[in-house]
Amino acid sequence: MTLSKLSLRNAKRQAADYLVYFVTIIMAAALLYAFNGLVFSGEIKKLYSMMSSLPMVIVLASIVVVCIFGWLVSYAANFMLTRRSRELGTYILIGLDNRQVARLFFLENLAVGGCALGLGLILGNLLFQALRAVILALFEMPYGFSLAFSLPAAGLTLVYFLLIYLRALYKSRKRIQKMKIYDLIYFDRQNEEAMIKTGRSRRRIFALSIVLGAVGTFLLMIGSLPLGIVGAGCVIFFLYGFFLTFASGVPAFFEKRPARKYRGQNLLVFRTLTAKLGTMGILMATISLLFTATLAVLGTGLVFRGIFDGRAAEHSCFDLYIGAGAKGKPVDQEYLDYIERNIPVEQSLQYEIRLNETDGVRQYLDDYGIEYFYDYRQDPVIRYSDYAALRAIAGYPAAGMEPGQYLIHCVKYLSGPLENFEQPVTVGGRTLVCGGVYTEHLIQRYAADNGEGYILVVPDEAAGGCDLLHHAYAAKTVQPLGEEQVDDLFGISDRVAERERKDEDDYDFDDYDTVNASAYEERTAAYMTALTVLPLYYLALALTMTAATILTIQQLSESRHYRRQFDLLEKLGMDAREMAKALRTQFAIYYAMPAVPPLLIGVPFILNLAKQPEPEIMVGLSSPGAIVAISLGVFFLVYVVYIAVAYISLKKNVLPET
Repeated sequence: MTLSKLSLRNAKRQAADYLVYFVTIIMAAALLYAFNGLVFSGEIKKLYSMMSSLPMVIVLASIVVVCIFGWLVSYAANFMLTRRSRELGTYILIGLDNRQVARLFFLENLAVGGCALGLGLILGNLLFQALRAVILALFEMPYGFSLAFSLPAAGLTLVYFLLIYLRALYKSRKRIQKMKIYDLIYFDRQNEEAMIKTGRSRRRIFALSIVLGAVGTFLLMIGSLPLGIVGAGCVIFFLYGFFLTFASGVPAFFEKRPARKYRGQNLLVFRTLTAKLGTMGILMATISLLFTATLAVLGTGLVFRGIFDGRAAEHSCFDLYIGAGAKGKPVDQEYLDYIERNIPVEQSLQYEIRLNETDGVRQYLDDYGIEYFYDYRQDPVIRYSDYAALRAIAGYPAAGMEPGQYLIHCVKYLSGPLENFEQPVTVGGRTLVCGGVYTEHLIQRYAADNGEGYILVVPDEAAGGCDLLHHAYAAKTVQPLGEEQVDDLFGISDRVAERERKDEDDYDFDDYDTVNASAYEERTAAYMTALTVLPLYYLALALTMTAATILTIQQLSESRHYRRQFDLLEKLGMDAREMAKALRTQFAIYYAMPAVPPLLIGVPFILNLAKQPEPEIMVGLSSPGAIVAISLGVFFLVYVVYIAVAYISLKKNVLPET
């Protein structure tokens, strides 16, 4: 049999033995091709002028993903070399030299990678269609299925795969060429040595790692880059210290508590588990670190999505909005002239935002513990007639107000406290009682908006006695504004600011005009989501797949050992139900251990991160609790698939047939 035929036969057998690894490599190729398809898609670039930067971001993300998958392939190649070292040593005994054996191992793994690449390109074409549909949906564009193979995307994927595989297999080939027959035959008996040997050192390192884990998590939540780097270092020390001391600490724990050792199935479960963990403490710590990074990346992506969607929703209630930043001055005539010449308008309104002489609502929010808005202290007010016109322009239903009443319009997160506000307010010498709270989006974030967080809607005659804050303009246009029109309006804003700076020495950024266009806000939110969130999810999926695959390879590789163990237990009298329970317990602990520390670190980190943006935009599915739940759901959705596949396979191959 030639080396080529032998390599092909071994490649087929290797794919069967390591099916989870083979499927993961297929998924890796599919992911790389799908995102490379976005890099070379002319359709995606035409959606928005700023989308031209998306290919660079995806290439940078792909480089990180290639490094992650490169570690997976390198680990798998080394693991396969360890598992098959006796077979390879036997080839040398029967007459092959080291170079031929190294070439054999290289070719068979390259064949597995080539098959995975081919299947991955087919799957990647379908996955690209899913990504294309997502991006088109972000820009509210129609989607039509069109299966087309991208040669540039396939070529770049091939380059990535060559980098991944050739580097890993080159290292294995060089190692085989240098190894002697004895080294190959006994290579599978080499285990990870215990780095912390004495019980006292073990206990100290374990306690120190727990403390550093708590300190590191706290530092990550502060928000300072230098402290965040220190916190990340503490977390890394915690993970490696924990796993290097845990496996060796379990026997010591049971030695001091012999009664627990023989209770139920503890001896079987923990003896098998510590034997496993004792040889892979560093690996388990690395996997746990990858899981921690996965949760952090997922949470960060969801926070970004919440910020982009929340800000766009608040700013896109009007087709066009202009808030005059200069206090007391009307909307500049240059805007109005441009709109009249270039933008067909169905409805429009020029109106005023005023400040009440009292601050009853502001003081109530301060006393309630909400201290977010501080650009002005008095309560902002708007005439009821202007408010009714704004609701019509935005497409909201009418809001009635009885004589002697006022309304509150606020961002959603303030609705709870303000619904309990029952105090009358005095506006323009009139005492008014609250007639209702409304929470639709109304552009309420900055000083040149319709109030910061809230505004009081009062009778027209009452508002006339209040001090003028600023003028504003809102319009419903015949068609959404295009990029060029928005750029022209921004240019006018710059010119207005320049004129104001020449007229006033104390002009600052807060006096800058606010210009919002719903089409622009929605396009920008879609662009930012595509630019940041999709690559983060891409990275998170690669991290999870890599870590879960390595765990599963390790677990399934012990099938023969477990089979012999349970055959012996059956002969000693253990029934099938007890054996199944013992296997489930071992399996659950094995997969839970690297996932528990990331939960303890990731959940507080994500909760804290989700509370940093403006509170009015982090509501609904973007609220901190929802972001944590979604992050955990996505993570465990992928993780549970690997767990289920591994458990079904292990149960089938390990437990005696009944």
